[in-house]
Amino acid sequence: MSRLEARLQQARAALDEDLGVGQVYGRLLRVTGMVLEVSGCRLILGQRCRVETHGGGELEAEVVGLDREQALLMPLAQPSGLFTGSRVSPCSPDARLAVGDNLLGRILDGQLRPLDGLPLKLGRQIPWHAPVPNPLHRQRVSEPLDVGVRAINALLTPGKGQRMGLFAGPGVGKSVLLGMMARYTRAEVVVVGLIGERGREVREFIDDCLGPEGRAKAVVITAPADQSPLLRVRAAEACHRVAEYFRDQGRDVLLLMDSLTRFVQARREIGLAVGEPPVARGYPPSAFSALTELVERAGNGHHPQGSLTAFYTVLAEGDDQQEPVADAARAILDGHIVLSRRLAEQGHYPAIDIGASISRVMSKVAEPPHWTRAVQCKRWFSLYQQVRELLPLGGIQAGKSPETDEAIARYPQLQQFLQQREEEAVDLAESLRALAALTGEQDA
Repeated sequence: MSRLEARLQQARAALDEDLGVGQVYGRLLRVTGMVLEVSGCRLILGQRCRVETHGGGELEAEVVGLDREQALLMPLAQPSGLFTGSRVSPCSPDARLAVGDNLLGRILDGQLRPLDGLPLKLGRQIPWHAPVPNPLHRQRVSEPLDVGVRAINALLTPGKGQRMGLFAGPGVGKSVLLGMMARYTRAEVVVVGLIGERGREVREFIDDCLGPEGRAKAVVITAPADQSPLLRVRAAEACHRVAEYFRDQGRDVLLLMDSLTRFVQARREIGLAVGEPPVARGYPPSAFSALTELVERAGNGHHPQGSLTAFYTVLAEGDDQQEPVADAARAILDGHIVLSRRLAEQGHYPAIDIGASISRVMSKVAEPPHWTRAVQCKRWFSLYQQVRELLPLGGIQAGKSPETDEAIARYPQLQQFLQQREEEAVDLAESLRALAALTGEQDA
């Protein structure tokens, strides 16, 4: 090798060591509320960025809108220390997150960072966004899922891969019911999403409702109400992505998300901040499209052994079952469970209004005798509710309607059947035996 070639190789090696790849930065032009206007670099919708703050720190943000040559960003934390001309560094558009069995039993935030003060081992890296399975490749809902609650197992039997709504006003026991399902379900993995709830309720749900038994096989992802709307949205998406991972590993997964309403409200905040027009009680169109996209991620996938069953709580503000979010959710879910304030005030827990609730896949996962008995119980419940206000007044005469007389006679036993203590677990087989005894038939 000649001296010239040797010197060229030395020079080339020196360049590789000293010079990095060029980086294009943007500049912060304006801050309006939670929206940051940036120009000077090419950004992709949904891409993460780091914004320079006073003192040399950085604030993580995400692109939520585009306006001509400017990008609209929203920070993942409360914006502080920003100044005109702050340098904006684009991150890799290929966002990924680490998942695996190391997440079981852990409490995480919307970016899957530990909140319980314990170290988290790095798991398998998967893309943050994954395509929704082809509807023709999804496995059908054909098997029941045991959730450990007698009223749901027997009269509103959920199937593996079903998506159910839990419609309730505040203070009627929805968190307790979710905790019971998390502890007593036969699903192998439980993913709990606490989205937009009060910070005090997060600790109470983990300690009181979930407990050590439920936490051992659960992944809890939380984004309280005081966090940015973008982080609340990311937490809801992270719940589904983690649940999808375990489902695709061939496991039965139960996803419990509290609440779907807070997710839509966070999307409303983002949509209004970037200039979308409100169309229904202040909700922009993107909020309802995001609702559909999120719910469609749940359900069965292509793996013949895995399933993803989801229960979403929907807050009925003022006990209004027809408000926009509740109405939209009811249309895209595979059934709904309504918790009644009237029953809760009577000390009837869980306060499930059987007459107003329905599982749209129960006929596909329940045996014919089970289905017939469940319909009969719902018939008794409905008939009793029609005449219950007349009974104290003596307005019902025995013998005029044998079916109504039977409903009145059966209601005390039915009421006892529908109630269950928080510390009591009732599996599917036991629920069906109790249902057969209630209807006066022999269990098959």
